[in-house]
Amino acid sequence: MDKLKYIECTNALLPVRDALEVISGKWKLPIIISIMAGNKRFREIERSIPKITTKVLAKELKDLEENKLIKRTVHDSFPVLIEYSAQPYASTLQTVITALRDWGVNHRKEVLGR
Repeated sequence: MDKLKYIECTNALLPVRDALEVISGKWKLPIIISIMAGNKRFREIERSIPKITTKVLAKELKDLEENKLIKRTVHDSFPVLIEYSAQPYASTLQTVITALRDWGVNHRKEVLGR
């Protein structure tokens, strides 16, 4: 019976760990939210997220692109124009983002009384 509980727990935890691997950290969700809000250029995204550094933003954008949540498009112009957009797959995070926001609002009320 203990082995069955272990397998059930592992089966539940592995997908959660996979999800956290992709969206965890201080910056990934704010970047996705910024892009979904219409910020397409690097500097727009950077300005929309207080305290993020250029280096961190560049790294996180690459990670999000590797995980097929955003798309980087290079326009052949002068100067070169690079834009970021949310992939359709990123919209699957909308319910997660909404749930986290709602939980955060309730948590602030519970812990801080506001």
